[in-house]
Amino acid sequence: MAKAKDEIPSKAPTSDPFDHGPGLDDPVEAYRMPLLEHLAELRTRMMWAGGAFIVGTLACLAFVQDIWLFLVAPMNDALVETGRGTMAMTEPLEGFITYLKVAGLAGVTVASPVISYHTWKFVAPGLYPKEQKFILPLVLSSTALFIMGSSFAYLVIFKYAFPYFLVLTTEDVQAVLSIQSYLKMVVRLLLAFGFSFQLPVVVYFLARAGLIHHRDMISGFRYSIVGIFIVAAILTPPDPASQMLMAGPLLILYGVGIIVAKIFSTKPLTPEDELDPL
Repeated sequence: MAKAKDEIPSKAPTSDPFDHGPGLDDPVEAYRMPLLEHLAELRTRMMWAGGAFIVGTLACLAFVQDIWLFLVAPMNDALVETGRGTMAMTEPLEGFITYLKVAGLAGVTVASPVISYHTWKFVAPGLYPKEQKFILPLVLSSTALFIMGSSFAYLVIFKYAFPYFLVLTTEDVQAVLSIQSYLKMVVRLLLAFGFSFQLPVVVYFLARAGLIHHRDMISGFRYSIVGIFIVAAILTPPDPASQMLMAGPLLILYGVGIIVAKIFSTKPLTPEDELDPL
């Protein structure tokens, strides 16, 4: 019996630092350490992204006044054009807090390449090589569309909307505009227009998921027009000119989405659709 006991082989040593013995035969135990390693990777990426945000914000503090003047320029032009008011602080710390918010927003913008890079490095290992090759074009396209939407709001919508806002009331009413409220409104509009211009990217993901193809978008075009004008009415001032300025680009992007869906859709076509040359 003693000899048989001596012949029982011991567990061979392993170079795997996460192999802690027989307990890993349990599936829960087997996946615990890879999960912790995954969370550690997430923490590292978040630290890099957070560090880039802090450095970007500190760098933008040196130029915060120029950035603020750029953001407030459309309203200042509207105030001069209409002669109906001025920008003001309504609280003692409002100017300081507004400048900090402006620096933070600019810091996010400056740090966005680093944030995007580490987001990609964290997500990429979970994707197939075929999927990975589409990520960079999608990121670049999404970024370009967001910049286009925000620029359109700044250069076109603000130019026509702000004077309209100021002359809605009678001539004896002067506007006293809070700089903090103005910043909040501008950021909301820039984000709204930037995200609304992501329509082709959204269509791409829906098409790749097999949820839509271009024929669905063509057949639903009438309903999409109504939806686009509703979105334009929500995001723009209540006047027909501003709504048309918003709806026009969205209709063009809807047409681009039809082309994107035709190229990338994985949804099977019906026999009737296959006979149709469109």
